[in-house]
Amino acid sequence: MNDFPFGLVGFDLDGTLVDSVADLAAAVNHALAEIGRAPLTIDQVRPMIGGGSGVMLQRALIATGGDEQLDDLLPGMLAFYAAHIVDHTRPFPGVVEALDALRKLGVTLAVVTNKREHFSVALLDALGLTDRFTCIIGGDTPGLTAMKPDRAPIDLMLHQCTSSGPAAFVGDSIYDVGAARAAGIPVALFAPDGTGIPGADAMFADYRDLLPTLTRMAETQPAI
Repeated sequence: MNDFPFGLVGFDLDGTLVDSVADLAAAVNHALAEIGRAPLTIDQVRPMIGGGSGVMLQRALIATGGDEQLDDLLPGMLAFYAAHIVDHTRPFPGVVEALDALRKLGVTLAVVTNKREHFSVALLDALGLTDRFTCIIGGDTPGLTAMKPDRAPIDLMLHQCTSSGPAAFVGDSIYDVGAARAAGIPVALFAPDGTGIPGADAMFADYRDLLPTLTRMAETQPAI
């Protein structure tokens, strides 16, 4: 029996487990090109990610002149993204090793993302990561009543993924911090640029530090 403090660790997907911004930006720019608008840079698209595909496209349209054509452009953007979902997307360095180390300790792993479930599964399948997770919850998973930062996706994770110990969450955005805090579980922030988010219980910049970060985070939780 190991003494790792968490029995279940959930992860956000885009920006947390995988660096997908180049493929997401390409999909956004495909939509913008459909209406003759100039493309956005990766750095411009990056902060638009996290609230789901509709929110991302809406933010891009607002930034380039207005979102009146959102509903018309969204299906085409999604079709383009489906065809190019892992052209450039890769796990962040150290992710695979960290996931395998957690599994070796008997920790149950989950993905909780605002990305649509079929895209999430397709992406994880293409990267050979799917079988590491007991459950994969997307923004449109059946039974889900709201997306992050609502607590509903975390609650669904806790319902679907039984474990022998407390749960924690790992994310990279205010959506993740808000959802975990609302659900009453500690949250570690993956922040390779060192930028924190209020409410996070811990922060790390390198996946080699994930397990020590989670261990230290547990020591600050009175309920654990």
